[in-house]
Amino acid sequence: MRRVISPAAAAVPSKRSAAAIGRAATLALHDELALAPKPGLVSFVDSGSHTDMDAHTFMRSLFALRGTFVEMAELGARHAPFAELQACGLAAEARMQAATGGVNTHRGAIFTLGLLCAAVAAAQTDGCAVGAQAARRALRHHWGEALAERCGRRSQLPGGRAAQRFGLRSASAEAAQGLPVLFETALPAWNRARQQGLSGTRLHLQVFFAILAVLDDANLAHRGGIEGLQFARGQARAFLAAGGAARATALDEAWAIHRAFVARRLSAGGCADMLSAACFLHRMGLTG
Repeated sequence: MRRVISPAAAAVPSKRSAAAIGRAATLALHDELALAPKPGLVSFVDSGSHTDMDAHTFMRSLFALRGTFVEMAELGARHAPFAELQACGLAAEARMQAATGGVNTHRGAIFTLGLLCAAVAAAQTDGCAVGAQAARRALRHHWGEALAERCGRRSQLPGGRAAQRFGLRSASAEAAQGLPVLFETALPAWNRARQQGLSGTRLHLQVFFAILAVLDDANLAHRGGIEGLQFARGQARAFLAAGGAARATALDEAWAIHRAFVARRLSAGGCADMLSAACFLHRMGLTG
C-alpha cells in the first residue's frame, strides 16, 4: 500500500545523520572562504589584511577539520557535557595548527560551528522538529550554563583579551545567549535577501555586512582598537543604508571597503565565523 504523507509531516525536515551535519559545516567553511569581496579577509582572490595565510592555508585547515564537526554532532546527539565538546574543540585546534604550520585560520569557527553541530543533533535527540529556533533552544538548554560560566574566566587569546579590555560581548558570551547575532540578525537578513531575489555572492555579501554592522567582533578590536571596530561598523551601516548588495554598484563599493580595511590592517574574523554559521543553517535547510 502506498504511504500517504500529510502536508504537515512533509514540511518537517528529516533527521540528519552526524555525517550529514558535519558535511554541512565543512561546506559552510568553504562558502565563507569563497565569498569575495569580504572586507579585510582571506578569499580565493587575495589574502586581505593577512600576511601569514592565504586560501591554500584555509583549505588545508578545512580538510583537517572535516571529522571534527561529525564528532561534535555525535557528542551533541548524546547530550555530552560541555567539557567533552571543549576537549573535541581543543583537539581540532591542534589539528588545524598542524595543517597550517601554527596559523590560526578557524579557531572561532571550530567553536561556533561545533556548537551548532552539537545543538542540531541534540534537538533531534530531544524529539524536536528541527528548525533554527529548536537548535537555538537546544544550545541554550544543554550548554548555556557552562558557556555562561566560561565567560567569567580571563581569556588568554588575543580576541578574548580585546573583548575584556573594551567591554565587548565575547564569543563565549554570544554563545551563552544563544548566538543572538546569528539568529536575530544574520538569519532575518538572509531571508530578506532571498525575498529581494539575491543569491550567491550578493546574498552572502548582504548577510556579511548585516553581521558586520552589529557584531562585537573582537578581532577587529584587537587589530584596530575600538576605533577600528567603529570604523568597520560605520562602513557596513553606510553600505546597507545605501541599498546594500542589491545595487548594481554594490560589488565595486564592497571592493573599495575591502581595500580600506586592508590599508588599516583590519580583519573581521568574528564576522566570517558568523557568516559560516549562517551558511551552515542554510545548508541544513534551517534558514526558511
